[in-house]
Amino acid sequence: MLDPVLISLGLPTDRLPRSPSLASADAIARISQRAEGAGYHAVFVTDHPFPPGRWLAGGGHNSLDPFVALSFAAAATATLRLQTNLLVLGYRNPFMAAHSIASLDSLSGGRTIIGVGAGYLEAEFDAVGAEFVDRARASDEALIAMIEAWTGNPVEFEGSRFRATGNVLQPLPAQRPHPPLIVGGNSTAAIRRAVTLADGWVPMPSPASAARRLRTPGIETIGDLSARLAIAHDIASEVGRTEPLQVWFTPWGLSGFGTGAWDPPRLRDSLDSLAAVGVHGATITLPGTTEDEFVAALESFAAAVSD
Repeated sequence: MLDPVLISLGLPTDRLPRSPSLASADAIARISQRAEGAGYHAVFVTDHPFPPGRWLAGGGHNSLDPFVALSFAAAATATLRLQTNLLVLGYRNPFMAAHSIASLDSLSGGRTIIGVGAGYLEAEFDAVGAEFVDRARASDEALIAMIEAWTGNPVEFEGSRFRATGNVLQPLPAQRPHPPLIVGGNSTAAIRRAVTLADGWVPMPSPASAARRLRTPGIETIGDLSARLAIAHDIASEVGRTEPLQVWFTPWGLSGFGTGAWDPPRLRDSLDSLAAVGVHGATITLPGTTEDEFVAALESFAAAVSD
């Protein structure tokens, strides 16, 4: 019998400025408590510190700072996991990111899941002073640097944009040796990064027509996902990885490209199909412009999955 797919709920912190009440401290706390009570495994937040207006006008979104938002969720709950989906590594110095992650993991009692991505909004990279063309190499470098910092030992590291000369990180993450790291992206390069440097992979359901804009291949069907998973297995064999790769995915229709609506039997079939190909957890985005609407959606979804 297949293990059930774990469910991570997107906190509605991405609905600024349309629904500011959903991004309030009280709403984050109450929604997180309701999610914990309804049996969700985790909540997640996105990462867009300073997106371009033209992207927002085309359907993009602002968001709260991921660590600030997740700290409010952590303080209001006891067991709910706290997920970044996805933290853009190129926007930050890796040791600053390692410190933020370790602080959140320490204060939450070891509840973080750290999803990371290379990013794709060039104008946002420009605005925060980050290198867009070098983002893939920066992501690899950041993962290596963060893992080294989390050992607690003096770090000697010469990076492309930073240099550590015996520096020591505190606090250390509660989870040892570090929180689960899952790498986002559908490309072969992202899959290789996940297999060689991380604990898991979080591909994104997206239409092939959006591949150029999102700078990653589309995944439209279970067959597309299976093909990318085969690439992951081949890379694992190539590098000698034997530990299973934790895979997170979003059921079609519940991502940013979907409608937010679901039919319970089809939803359960979709989750079963994902579990059958090796998916460990599902990240979902639900509708709602008020707290009451959003809570009703999260409870309805939980009931649909458990029935």
